[in-house]
Amino acid sequence: MRQRLAAGPVLGAAFLAVAACHGLQADDWPQWMGPRRDGVWREAGATGTIPAGGLPVKWRAEVKGGYSGPAVAGGRVYVTDYDRRQGELANAPNDRTQLQGSERVLCFDASSGKLLWKYEQEVPYSISYAAGPRCTPTVVDGKVFCVGAEGNLVCLDAQTGRLLWARDFKKDYAAPTPIWGFCGHPLVEGDALICLVGGPGSVAVAFDRHTGKELWRALSASEAGYCPPTMIESAGVRQLLIWDADNLNSLDATTGKPFWSQPLKPMYGMSIMAPQVADTTAGRVLFASGIGRVAALYKLDAAQPAASLLWRGEPKSAVYCANSTPFIEGDTLYGCDCDTGMLTAVDLATGGRLWETTAPTMGGARRGKHGTAFLVRHPAGGPGRTWIFSETGDLILARLTPEKYEELGRMHLLDPTNECFGRDVVWSHPAFAGRCIFARNDRELVCVSAAE
Repeated sequence: MRQRLAAGPVLGAAFLAVAACHGLQADDWPQWMGPRRDGVWREAGATGTIPAGGLPVKWRAEVKGGYSGPAVAGGRVYVTDYDRRQGELANAPNDRTQLQGSERVLCFDASSGKLLWKYEQEVPYSISYAAGPRCTPTVVDGKVFCVGAEGNLVCLDAQTGRLLWARDFKKDYAAPTPIWGFCGHPLVEGDALICLVGGPGSVAVAFDRHTGKELWRALSASEAGYCPPTMIESAGVRQLLIWDADNLNSLDATTGKPFWSQPLKPMYGMSIMAPQVADTTAGRVLFASGIGRVAALYKLDAAQPAASLLWRGEPKSAVYCANSTPFIEGDTLYGCDCDTGMLTAVDLATGGRLWETTAPTMGGARRGKHGTAFLVRHPAGGPGRTWIFSETGDLILARLTPEKYEELGRMHLLDPTNECFGRDVVWSHPAFAGRCIFARNDRELVCVSAAE
């Protein structure tokens, strides 16, 4: 494998410039779904509106193909992409595309969009929907952890882009590349970097995040699936959730030993969304769902690590999530249904649907498979306030309540540059940091100011 590293000037004052804006402390978005991986923007001083003319665009920077979202930490933006040089991109759900090119990790200055450094390695692709990497970088303590679509894990110095260590899931663990690529966003828990890997006995693997040495491996399954490792706390115990193609598993994150397992098998091995935990009037509950109308709500035991089934979804109940992860607020679940393509509100107690709409997903009345919108709650804006990045490339501010979807503002942020089922889409989770919003398609990364 040929590796190349290109470094640009280091702007040490970048973070100070961002933090000084409006005299407020700026927050980071250092991994997928934010600092706590819960899709909540808690930063002070962010706007609660989208004006008629849209939010001001601070900068745009060139990138290549990819589904991975940006991560923002220390005044820098990190994003991965694929520089394709040979082969034609043709999206077919059951066909692998053969491409030649390099996977890249790009680092930009968050205030100006200037490219600071670039790391890249040659990676031939043989996957479906092969635009580029799927996993958002994870940035912790001056290190950037990235998982590529073909299972190449790298740890880079966040300041310079220098390679610190690397692992290859296919070579090291005999892990076959899933048809839709490796998709589990890497998770840091203490000194461990936990990854969805695959292969016999190694669906989940924990690495020493400083050295790359294996700490433990766990689980076998028919397929590893696509769900990111997820930490929850229940019964006073931190539990690592690994949802493979067959079962939803709870593990001890320090050893990989199992606490409990529940059968939950979506079609095509497509366990994708991160299971969601919430405290409701029924107690502490856990929800997960996927394609094939597979959905389940579990009650988490308050005395010990254990889960029991409360209900399973039926054809016209629940919400069946794929590309984007839903959230629970109060006793209501909000998520994008991969069968109808609609943003759907669900009564968590019964699984009954309260309302559904395509306005924030595909932008019209027509239903469609895998209609996608990425949802980020904004509590400072008021109850139900939610930022939405639509597959149409629109940035939307809405109020979601059990009664209705209420759109408060919308602006077109990026053109959809990919394709799914005959429609143009952009499928990449945005980042919210420094009172700015960052999003990418297959051509550019954009930063808009969301300061009050």
